[in-house]
Parts: sequence; structure tokens; C-alpha cells
Amino acid sequence: MSFYNDVYQQYAEFDFAGFLGSRTPADVREVLAKEHLQPADYLTLLAPAAAGFLEEMAQKAHTLTLKNFGRVIFLFTPLYLSDFCVNRCAYCSFNAGNKFARTKLTLEQVEEEARAIAATGMRDILILTGESRQHNPVAYIKDCVGILKKHFASVCIEVYPLDEEEYRELVAAGVDGLTMFQEVYDPRVYARYHRGPKSNYHYRLDAPERSCRAGMRTVGVGALLGLAGWRREAFFTGLHAAYLQRKFWDVQVSISLPRLRPSIGGFQPEHPVDDKSFVQILLAHRLFLPRAGITISTRESPAFRDNILPLGVTKMSAGSSTRVGGYAHPDGAAPQFEISDPRSVMEIQQLLLKKGYQPVFEDWQQWDSLEKQLCS
Repeated sequence: MSFYNDVYQQYAEFDFAGFLGSRTPADVREVLAKEHLQPADYLTLLAPAAAGFLEEMAQKAHTLTLKNFGRVIFLFTPLYLSDFCVNRCAYCSFNAGNKFARTKLTLEQVEEEARAIAATGMRDILILTGESRQHNPVAYIKDCVGILKKHFASVCIEVYPLDEEEYRELVAAGVDGLTMFQEVYDPRVYARYHRGPKSNYHYRLDAPERSCRAGMRTVGVGALLGLAGWRREAFFTGLHAAYLQRKFWDVQVSISLPRLRPSIGGFQPEHPVDDKSFVQILLAHRLFLPRAGITISTRESPAFRDNILPLGVTKMSAGSSTRVGGYAHPDGAAPQFEISDPRSVMEIQQLLLKKGYQPVFEDWQQWDSLEKQLCS
């Protein structure tokens, strides 16, 4: 039992081009009149025919988002612990073949970074590392979590895939969420871009499910937009999120829409996604999965993030640095990729208030942390 066997295989040989090309405006109108969407409806909203209905889709997406989430946006920021990596992913600065001075934070430096981020008011943090079990073992991640829990209500991870027992160890240490981008859902395209341990497509694909079984409170999935045709990739991303929602009803499932950004090595995407297509993906996700969170990161420009805010977004990164140690020392290590929205946490907070949204820094607190506060 897995997403690949239970769901992906049903569509592995599906004629996507034929289906997408056959959809008509009447088909799109019929889908928009439905209250609950099936996978074929969802794929219809990703078809070229739906591009002429973005305004109608946006109105419905906005209504569904208000109904399920209200006018709140959750804020978080990433913290890079290490850029040591053994993989050779074509699109990533951390590619082991790229020559630059590698960095790994000491526990004292993790404390320094935590203080710098916490001073902005941020209470939700996402920690990242390159994939090197030698340099970034689970024990190191656990030690870092122990420090970060003193400063943040929620600590999530976006690290290399782990075994279920290793996820269980991190949950016990205080980690409550996982983000795991599959990068590419098409196995043949995935194999072209990845060398090293990350080339194990199925181990990565099953990682969110292992983390749910281990007790993660939240899990996020996504495809790295630009590596393969976006309609097929968006479709499988949504099906993956829906599968996790059905199987783990008590886990908060979300989707991210990371779009490729410039990185060391100068990788150029074969399938660039323009803004209009990005919006169509976002809207189709929201209409298919009304209760799923949707995260938009600082990969997107300030003006674009501002404009798509009402279309289904529920979570945003702010004040981000993609450098190891980049908060206490902004000009230090090389970034994993260039961000597009450099605004501070305060600037994002002011933007949300101006647009009538409530910025939320903390929607979750583990019992042990809450107990300490109540008893102090």
C-alpha cells in the first residue's frame, strides 16, 4: 500500500495529452458548477481550456479559502543548518559537483541564528540541510532541534528522506512537521535530474507517508515547477496530497508551489512556468483540495505574492535567507538559490494587515512547552 501503487499506477499510462486537449469550455463550466471534484474534474481545471476561466476559478477559490481558513496567513522562515551534500541534482547549488566553501553550523551558531530569527517575532521555523548523512546525521539534527525548541513554537524539517523510526526520533525531539518536495513525479524525468542517494525515487516518494505514521502533525508536498510539464506534475501533486488527507485524517496536509530560481551552476529549466500558468495551478489545487494548506515562498516576487494572496494562499515565508548562517551573518555562505522577495517579517506583517488578513506566527504549541509557561 503506497501512493505509487494505489494512485500513481492508475494514471501511469494515461493519455494526458489527449485528455487535456479534448477539454472544452463547456467541460470547464460543468466542473466549476460542482461542489466536490473528482480527479478527472481536477485535471480539467489544469487543461488549456480552463485558462479562459481564471477569474471564475479565482472567485470560487477565494470563497472556499475564506470558508475553510478565514482571513489568516501563517508565517514561517527557513533556517539552513548545512550545505554539505552528496547528491548531484542538476538544478541545486548544493550539488556535490559545485565548487564553493561548504558550511555547517555549530550548535553555538544554531543558537545565534535562532536568536536572530526569534528577534523578528517569528515562531514557526523550517530547518534544512543538504543530503549528507556523514555531515548532517540525524543525531546532529536532533541536537539542533533541542536548541531551536527553546525559541520557536513549531520546528519543521526539510531534510533528506529518513526511515520511519528516524522520523519518530525527531518527533520525540520536538519536530512537528515535514516538507518533502518530490521534485518530479514522472519517474523517467526524475532519473534524468538526480544522481546520488536522491536518485531513489520511491524512497523519497514514500517519505511523507512514513513521517505521518511516525506522528508528524503537518506534512507538505510539492513538485519543483520547471523540471517537467506542469500540468501532469501539478495533477500528481494534488493526488498525492489528497491521498495523504484520506489516509491520515488527523495530519494537516499542504501543498507548496516552488518555482525554479537561479542557482550555482546556471541550470536553465526545460519547462519554465509563467505567472498565468502558476495561477492556474494554484486555483486548481484550491478547488480540488479546499481543506489543504497552500504555501507560497519567497521564490516569488513581492508584487506577484501580493496579487495572488486572495486566491487560496494560507502560508507564506518571510524574512528568508537560503544561506547557512544567513541571519546572523547575511553575507556569509553561498545561497541554495536566489530568493525573489527580500522583504522583512515586519514588512510582510504590515502587508497582510493592510490587505485585511491576520498574520499568524503561532498556531501550535506542544504540551510540554505550554505546561512550562503555565507553571512559570
